Amino acid sequence: MSEEKVTQDPTLEEEQVAKDADQAEATEMNWEQEAAHWKAQAEDHQNRMLRAMADMDNLRRRVRKEQEDLAKYASLKIVEELLPVLDNFERALAADKESMTVDSLLEGVNMVYRQMVQVFDKEGLAAIEAKGKPFDPHIHQAVMQTQNPEFESGVVVAELQKGYMFKDRVVRPAMVQVNE
Repeated sequence: MSEEKVTQDPTLEEEQVAKDADQAEATEMNWEQEAAHWKAQAEDHQNRMLRAMADMDNLRRRVRKEQEDLAKYASLKIVEELLPVLDNFERALAADKESMTVDSLLEGVNMVYRQMVQVFDKEGLAAIEAKGKPFDPHIHQAVMQTQNPEFESGVVVAELQKGYMFKDRVVRPAMVQVNE
């Protein structure tokens, strides 16, 4: 058997080394490009997050301001509706005292009272009915007791001060006298 000696051509070897170097350089460039791509994407996400956080802060401030304004001006509607009542009271006070009679004054006061009651009714304020009703500690405040044979035990005999409900909430309980 003869041994053949394989010899390699030095130019082939150099070409192979050059190819390997080119591939390494290309791979390195690919890694650098990919790293640059991911870095740019991370910066973009960072900027978006910062903008979103700023938008959230602005939204919180705007909502807080709107809530403060809403609380500040919540009574505006009812004040506007009560202005004509105030105007009528001012007219009554400015009326000629010489020509005014008790009856005309009383009629004017009744008209203004009805106007005010209409405004309150429209807004949801209602008087609590008490006399002749069973005592309810949620809407009545018992300040006196009495023994009246005309009423059953635990029934309101007299209303000493009107109570009021605003929609479904007690604004002021009715002060009442209750039968024992």
